[in-house]
Amino acid sequence: MLLVAASSCSQEQGPESPEPEGTAPVVESITLGSGEALENGAAHVSTASGSITVLYDQAVSLADASAITLNELQVSAQGMNVRIGIEYPELEYSTEYTLTIPEGAVLSKEGGLPAAALTVKFTTESDPNAKFEPAIPGNYTETLVTAGALSNAQRLYDYLLSVYGTHTLSGAMAHVDWNTDEADWVYKCTGKYPAVAGFDYLHLNSSPTDWIDYSDISVVEAWYNAGGIVSACWHWNVPRSEGSTEDFTSTASETAFKVSNIFVEGTWEKEVADADLKEMAGYLKLLQDKNIPVIWRPLHEAAGNRYLYDGGTAWFWWGNDGPDQYKRLWQYMYDFFAAEGVRNLIWVWTTQTTAVNDADIAYYPGDNYVDIVSRDIYRTEGSAELTAQQIAAQFDVVASMVPHKMVTLSECGSVPDMSAQWSAGAKWSWFMPWYDYDNDYSEGFAHEHAGIDWWRASLASEAVITRDELPTNLYE
Repeated sequence: MLLVAASSCSQEQGPESPEPEGTAPVVESITLGSGEALENGAAHVSTASGSITVLYDQAVSLADASAITLNELQVSAQGMNVRIGIEYPELEYSTEYTLTIPEGAVLSKEGGLPAAALTVKFTTESDPNAKFEPAIPGNYTETLVTAGALSNAQRLYDYLLSVYGTHTLSGAMAHVDWNTDEADWVYKCTGKYPAVAGFDYLHLNSSPTDWIDYSDISVVEAWYNAGGIVSACWHWNVPRSEGSTEDFTSTASETAFKVSNIFVEGTWEKEVADADLKEMAGYLKLLQDKNIPVIWRPLHEAAGNRYLYDGGTAWFWWGNDGPDQYKRLWQYMYDFFAAEGVRNLIWVWTTQTTAVNDADIAYYPGDNYVDIVSRDIYRTEGSAELTAQQIAAQFDVVASMVPHKMVTLSECGSVPDMSAQWSAGAKWSWFMPWYDYDNDYSEGFAHEHAGIDWWRASLASEAVITRDELPTNLYE
């Protein structure tokens, strides 16, 4: 033995050791007992006791079963021809586990060559009975403004509170109104879906027809069933003039429709508004019947340019009669939906002016009618690019306007990525770039509002939550 040891230390003594025969085993797949692939970084893995199978490209033997570990847990392992089977006990909820098979624990049967070390990380599912706790208890309204709100709506709101200030949820807007095309594009190019999908009831006056039918909720239901969050806005188009049944608009300067007349019996405005609200309530209740909560953002950007410069006006009809009539309309919609039995909404009011002294707080409907306050931010044509610090300053303005409500970035375009915004202090609840009408869904498309490079930079932030990172117990 001394001679062998010595010869192994010197190439001048004795013959060289023969090369081992065969090749080292290579892992071909790793699966759970259910047959589902276990990829590194997998999320929402069941906590129930189970098994993991590691498949190699050749027959193997288990040289050291005790070396295989799953965090601190004791596991049982055995070799089975080309497989290593690992049994593990019940796991903890919302916990990251690391499966480790060190080099040398598994050998090839032919030649005894060691397989390379294997490390696989995964995170277990959330406790379905756990309650989401506010990130900053006591600072924000903790109950939805809707009386008797759908339990899933309250649960979603609780979750938003639980991550507010520590994380921001990613969101993508539908291409025009009723699809997940932009969300699918983000997934195609980044491998991640945004957490929130935004929809628009823009074509309410045309539904149901063969080209748009909001009673077909399959696209929304599919997103919800995949674990995603549903958001909706409503570009509320009204007739340009009394009696018109084909010509609709939401632009204030293009219609004679007056907000104040909605509250007067016998007016054409009241007849139109009530019919539209009745139809909308029906569509929202289709989602409610499926237990789908909706982050509801109606009557957005009401002030228009009114506070930005002298002579500024509202660009949507719902803000054209001034803040008092606007607030009355918001409350009218709220009461109308309540009477119709709509209980699945989280109400979001949108501000869009940009400085402390001209913030459009006069249009705020009141704490009893709003759950979350949002901001819409775009770089306007010809203006200098907004910095992350300037956007963070806007976040601070809105947060100071409504200190007991969460603040979110409901629309954005041509702004710094979310990693930069977050680092600067813009702690939005979620963010949602607006769609590009001409998107061809290629990776290199020059998106008007947020290209794939913007998305990659945003999703690289540890603060940004994607759909696969939402808790498995988000809904009951």
